[in-house]
Amino acid sequence: MATGQGQFCWYELMTTDAAAASDFYCAVIGWTAETAGPPGLDYKRLLMDGAPICGLMRLPESLRAPGWRPSWIGHVAVDDVDAMVVLVRDAAGAIHREPTDIPGVGRFAVVADPQGAVFVLFQGLAEIPLVSPAPEALGSVGWRELYATDWQAAFAFYEGLFGWTKGDAIDMGPMGTYQLFCTGAQPVGGLMNKVGSMPVPFWSFYFTVDDIKSATARVVAHGGTILRGPNEVPGGSWIVNCFDPQGVMFCLTAPR
Repeated sequence: MATGQGQFCWYELMTTDAAAASDFYCAVIGWTAETAGPPGLDYKRLLMDGAPICGLMRLPESLRAPGWRPSWIGHVAVDDVDAMVVLVRDAAGAIHREPTDIPGVGRFAVVADPQGAVFVLFQGLAEIPLVSPAPEALGSVGWRELYATDWQAAFAFYEGLFGWTKGDAIDMGPMGTYQLFCTGAQPVGGLMNKVGSMPVPFWSFYFTVDDIKSATARVVAHGGTILRGPNEVPGGSWIVNCFDPQGVMFCLTAPR
């Protein structure tokens, strides 16, 4: 599936124990790991049937000291990182890392929306098309969720930046509204206000597995924790919200 401007194109886990995290996710989701990146950087690519899905690396001490938490971070494809950084700053977002080149790969910047949810702007080399697996493909990212302090304001930010559009709005009762969003023709994720126990706004990602019950068992067997679920969601899919052994939240989704 070709990835265009404003669409999620890559995902990275920054964690406190890269080796243990790699073993955990490979066991739970079925990925394989390979070493990648420049010399001196312990960076792994996680693949499904040979197709790269995401990356993994140790959270640098330079980021841990200021209080950065281990987390998954989504990359959004853009045509011009430098121009987009200006738009983020003008819209009251934060720039955590100015535009930087990755030789032979592309250019990126680490930014945050005005409520503090971190994401990456990524501009690939023109001669290397950005391709993402279909959301229903095993091991791929099937859904994305933003937990915000004010989802309406957050949506306005991303709409202005990338042209995202609204899908259906789902009444979640006491939890408020769950707003679907589209980066193309179909919904690819949702936004909602975070609950009080969540310390900061953040993006969360759902990885596709074949069977939610067996995948949930693998999470527990390999040292993870189940936060909520499995639960059936509108459309018939099943989801479970989890913590990995390093305390990073992630989610799984399955068609049954």
